Amino acid sequence: MNTVTSNKIREQFAAMAIYKDPLATNSLFAGRNLPSFVKDFLLKRYINPDGSVDRLKLTSFLDMVIPKESTEVKDRLDAGQEVMLLCRFMIYIDLVKGLRRFGIPDLGIKTNEGVIPEYVYTKHPGELVDGEKWGIIKLSVLPDDDGKKNHVEMVDYKPFKPYKSVDIDYLRNARQAFTTREWIDVILSSMEYEADGFESLTQKLEFVSRLLIFVEPRLNAVELAPKGTGKSFVFGNLSKYGWLVSGGKVTRAKLFYDKARQQNGIMKNHDFTAFDEIQTIIFQEPAEIQAALKSYLESGKTTIDNNEFSSECGLMLMGNIPLDSNKRPLNYRYFDSLPQSFRESALLDRFHCFIEGWHLPRINEGIIYKGWTLNVEYFSEILHSMRTQSVYGLVFDQIVGKDKDADTRDSKAVKKIAVGYMKLLFPHWTSAQAVDLDEFDTYCLQPAIRRRGIIKEQCHYIDPEFKTTMPNFWIKNQGAVENELF
Repeated sequence: MNTVTSNKIREQFAAMAIYKDPLATNSLFAGRNLPSFVKDFLLKRYINPDGSVDRLKLTSFLDMVIPKESTEVKDRLDAGQEVMLLCRFMIYIDLVKGLRRFGIPDLGIKTNEGVIPEYVYTKHPGELVDGEKWGIIKLSVLPDDDGKKNHVEMVDYKPFKPYKSVDIDYLRNARQAFTTREWIDVILSSMEYEADGFESLTQKLEFVSRLLIFVEPRLNAVELAPKGTGKSFVFGNLSKYGWLVSGGKVTRAKLFYDKARQQNGIMKNHDFTAFDEIQTIIFQEPAEIQAALKSYLESGKTTIDNNEFSSECGLMLMGNIPLDSNKRPLNYRYFDSLPQSFRESALLDRFHCFIEGWHLPRINEGIIYKGWTLNVEYFSEILHSMRTQSVYGLVFDQIVGKDKDADTRDSKAVKKIAVGYMKLLFPHWTSAQAVDLDEFDTYCLQPAIRRRGIIKEQCHYIDPEFKTTMPNFWIKNQGAVENELF
C-alpha cells in the first residue's frame, strides 16, 4: 500500500487504526492459537502512544488468561484454583435439568461439565444464548447441589466485544476520502494482506469477493481454488460471527437443529458458515442434509422433525480444483470437484455466487501486510453491522432494470451480489443520486451478473434442462431514476 493511502487511514480512522508488524508481534502469540480479531484487541489494549506495543504487559496478560498447554487449565482447577481465561466457549441449554451449560472444546472441557449460574446469566441479558461465544471468563470447580459430583462453574464473565456498536455514518463519511482503488487496498490491508502483492485489480476484487457473505444476509457462494490461497484464514480469523467447518463429520442436527438436545445448530446464530476443504467433509445422512439445504437455501427456512428452523446465515462451499500450466481449471465442469452429494443441479442452482479462486495468488511472506490499517475487530464489526443496512437494496431497485420475465433466482442472486459489493466498496452510496453509475456497473452489477452466470452454466453441465442464458439487467438512465424518485 502506498504512503498516501496509509496516511489517509490514520487521518480518517485514528482511533480504529493499528500498526501491523507480523515479524514483531508473531513471537508474542507463539504457541497460542488466536484469531486475528482477538490479537488486534490485545495489541490495541497494550499499545504505547508512539504506536509500539508494551510487550512486557501484553505477555504478562497472555500468560494469565491464555494457557500455553491445554492440560494446564484442568490441572489448576483440580488443585482448587480459580482460573481466568480469554477463550472461545460453547453454550448449551439443558432443558431437562434446567441448566445453562458451557464447554471449552479447545481445552477439553465438555458441555456436560460446565455450568453457568443464574447470577452470571442475568448480568448479561441476551449474551449467553446457545452457540459459540468469545469472552473473558473465570472458572472454579464446585460441588453439584446433591454433593455427589463436581462441575466447572463460570463464576464471572466479560463479553469479548470491544465495540458495543459501530457508527456506520462515520464509515460512510470516511470512505469519501478514498478513491475506489485506494479503498480496495484498505479492505485488503484490513484482511491483513498487502495490496501490492496482488498482480492486478482482478486478483484484488476476486479476493475481496470472499467478504460478500460477511455483509449480505443469506448470500450463498461457492469458491473453488488451488491450495494455499488463504481460504481458511479469511473465514476462520476475521470475524467471530462466522463458523468454519474444516473436515470431520457434519450432520443435519449439527447444522440446523438437534432434536435430542433441543438445541439449534451452528447455522442459527452465525452470519455465515463456511465448509473448508469440502472434499474431506463427511456428510452423514446426505439425503436428509440435501433436502434440508434445498429448503433453507431457497427461503431461509426449513423444517426439522416438525420444528421450523429459520436463519439469516449464508453458506460458503470451498474446495480445491486442479489447474493446468496456465492456472486454468483442467475440467470445464467445475462442480465435479465437489462431493457427490453436492453435485445436484437443483441444489447448486440455489447458490448465488461463484468465486474463481484460480485467479488468486498463493499466499507468501511478501503478501502479508505490514503497516497502518483498520484493526480486525473494528473491521469485523463493520461487516457485521452492514448486514442490516437495507438502504443499499432500495438504491439497487431504483437504479437497475431487468426483464419482466427474469428468473426469480437469477434476480435475487444478482441483487444480493451487487448489494454486497455496494456495502463493501461504496458504503457512502445511500441514495440513487449519490451513485456513480459507471462505477456501479463496473464494480457491482456486471460482476454480479457474471458470478451468477457461472452458477447457471455449471448447473447446465449437470442437467441440460437448466438454461445458461442470464436475464437482461441494465442501469436506468438518470432521468428515469429521478422520475422514479420524485
